[in-house]
Amino acid sequence: MNNRRNFLAGAIAAATVSKVAMAALPEPVLQTKPDTMPPLAPTNGRPYNPVVTLNGWTLPWRMNKGVKEFHLVAEPVVREMAPGFKANLWGYNGQSPGPTIEVVEGDRVRIFVTNRLPEHTSIHWHGQRMPNGMDGVTGLTQPAIQPGKTFVYEFVARRPGTFMYHPHADEMVQMAMGMMGFWVTHPRAAHPLIEPVDRDFVFLLNAYDIEPGSATPKIMTMLDFNLWSWNSRIFPGIDSLNVRLGDKVRIRMGNLTMTNHPMHLHGHEFQVTGTDGGPTPLAARWPEVTTDVAVGQMRQIEFVADEEGDWAFHCHKSHHTMNAMGHDVPTMIGVDHQDMVRKITKLVPDYMVMGERGMADMTEMEMPIPDNTAPMMTGAGPFGSVEMGGMFSVLKVRRNQKPGDFRNPGWFKHPKGTVAYALNAPTAEPPRARDAGSAAMPAQNMPAKNIEVQVRKPGGHAGH
Repeated sequence: MNNRRNFLAGAIAAATVSKVAMAALPEPVLQTKPDTMPPLAPTNGRPYNPVVTLNGWTLPWRMNKGVKEFHLVAEPVVREMAPGFKANLWGYNGQSPGPTIEVVEGDRVRIFVTNRLPEHTSIHWHGQRMPNGMDGVTGLTQPAIQPGKTFVYEFVARRPGTFMYHPHADEMVQMAMGMMGFWVTHPRAAHPLIEPVDRDFVFLLNAYDIEPGSATPKIMTMLDFNLWSWNSRIFPGIDSLNVRLGDKVRIRMGNLTMTNHPMHLHGHEFQVTGTDGGPTPLAARWPEVTTDVAVGQMRQIEFVADEEGDWAFHCHKSHHTMNAMGHDVPTMIGVDHQDMVRKITKLVPDYMVMGERGMADMTEMEMPIPDNTAPMMTGAGPFGSVEMGGMFSVLKVRRNQKPGDFRNPGWFKHPKGTVAYALNAPTAEPPRARDAGSAAMPAQNMPAKNIEVQVRKPGGHAGH
């Protein structure tokens, strides 16, 4: 399931840590594939029902005298964000985001953090209760972890829930480069507000500004990101969420972008059952099909997958379901380019018009794009182009999906008569009201219809 790479000898040479201390470290486990890995069933420690990290994996641990030990390595990584498009990011253990950490309420946890970045770092355990000196804020609660050094964090996982981890050192740069990860603390025993589920998915909402044809994020961007991703993947590179008909499903989403995301699920109603503050009280839950996940927040939703099919799941901000967006592209809808195109193609043979009939044209064109660039809208479905990108995936509900089977079952086979179809018959002109009411307050002092504009040039100075 995981690629293991033993680089302790290199770490000893890089870090001024004694060989005795380094020998006590758990072996760092790396993963470079962008696939959704199977859940990591616990082989020791307290039992729990594991989560599935969308396009990610769970970090293995070792038990050392009753302490659950992990080893995180902060390092530069290459992340395939979609087929044919890779980014130079920073992350943990070979990937961005880093691996999910799973523990059980009451576990004593020890995390070794080795810094292989070109600058200092730290890790903040977002949303958790712990001694102040373990909170991971550089300069405030601890010294920075310098390049080549290894620090140790140790605390008790005091309450169940879903949390995140990320640096609190040069935070703007390091998070813009992809340094983040998920943390799940499972309940130790039956909990009145945490029900067992059949499928439990987790992923982080993150965003990047990577210009077409390049591979490294622009770290100074504050708002105008052009790649909106889940776990540093963009559609069609985001795996589907594959479940069995009738499964109780939980999805945990953490937002470490710089804006909010209204997450919308088709075909089902869900309840928000938890935040990074803990389980939601029963009286505060109600049916929803969209929930807003604000910056720095986590939302946990639950539902019964009782409708078969391929159901879209996406952020409802339309520009978050596109890739490689431009912020200075003019609207050309309805503009006749024919004469201009004829003139330009004499000079530039490959010139083509974009946006004259709307942006759906982009999915039909086979226009060349720079190397290592994700198309704006793509993804081929069973009926044609899906015309989506960015924060979009599919919930696949199947009657014959076996328990514990997370493999993609392929496209849904619709029963006869259940697919929308084109009407091959003339349609009558629909009736329209011609006497719509006037404005409640008629406008006053409107300008005359015929306005003559006179332009007066600035006068020159005397003698000129």
